[in-house]
Amino acid sequence: MPVNKMPTIYDIAKEAGVSYSTVSRTLSGFEFVKESTREKVLAAANKLGYVPNQQARSLAGGPSNLIGVLVPTLANDYITQIIHGIDDELTKSSYNLILYTTNRHQGKEATYAAAIMNGAADALLLVAPLISDPYLDVLREQNFPYVLIDQADQSDQSTAVNTNNQKGAYEATQYLIQLGHRRIGFIAGLPQLNSAIERLAGYKKALADYGLSFHETYVAQGRFTSSYGYTAAKQLLNLATPPTAIFAANDLSAMAAMEAIREHGLRIPDDISLVGFDDVPQASIGYPKLTTIRQPLHQMGQDGARLILERLANPSVEVRRITLETELIIRDSCAPPRA
Repeated sequence: MPVNKMPTIYDIAKEAGVSYSTVSRTLSGFEFVKESTREKVLAAANKLGYVPNQQARSLAGGPSNLIGVLVPTLANDYITQIIHGIDDELTKSSYNLILYTTNRHQGKEATYAAAIMNGAADALLLVAPLISDPYLDVLREQNFPYVLIDQADQSDQSTAVNTNNQKGAYEATQYLIQLGHRRIGFIAGLPQLNSAIERLAGYKKALADYGLSFHETYVAQGRFTSSYGYTAAKQLLNLATPPTAIFAANDLSAMAAMEAIREHGLRIPDDISLVGFDDVPQASIGYPKLTTIRQPLHQMGQDGARLILERLANPSVEVRRITLETELIIRDSCAPPRA
């Protein structure tokens, strides 16, 4: 392990020869762990220099009045709009938020979740987490209050707030088809996220419903980032028969695609049409103004905060799933294909 690198829950699990879940249960004080296993985990943690969150230790005696919010990054207006919604709702209560940024690192997600369960906060809001990880099982096992925002738990055991991603993607693709486009490229999102899966499904369904064939070559991986979105757009534009329109799975990818399109010597929308997804503030500022699918991001944050407050007030409240509607916002980045 590199010098000065804080060991993660995964590092301890590997050292002790046990599962992540066992380490998390042990460090969170879960009582149903064999004593021999507990000793093995604690010895591994001590050997690796694992130090439990200082705030967690100091707050272990009672409520912190903090709600932990795990986000992948702060360098994204999609995330900041959701955070504003959370904060606006929490200001009406006695709770404050504490932010943790994971940079899409599963080890960080798991380690922060363990620290929060250990007392760093009273509840947890997870914004677009990767969730292909057993820590959700541990949260449920310990009945720790948490809510997913813009992510779905396929087991249907998690309270969550999402938008109708498939419908939004369908409407974006349908709009391009109705303009006359038949070769529509798709810049896909991060495949581990349910929102990305649903948007790809909506794109495919619209093509099928309008009698258009789906071609894998017209799908490029943008992973919801500028750098990958730019590369994905270049990939589509360099095809022997390039698309006449591109639908990007988020606005960040769409705006990166704009740059790639300009570098390719093409004009939007004269030579190629472009649609995004999210409707972040920059979508209505740049040139051309971006046609996009609007997600109610602020409301997603507010609803997530309301749900977590409900769970704190009543730990036995039933699992709830809220699905918000999207809206096609037509601006200046689309036109019929050139003859």
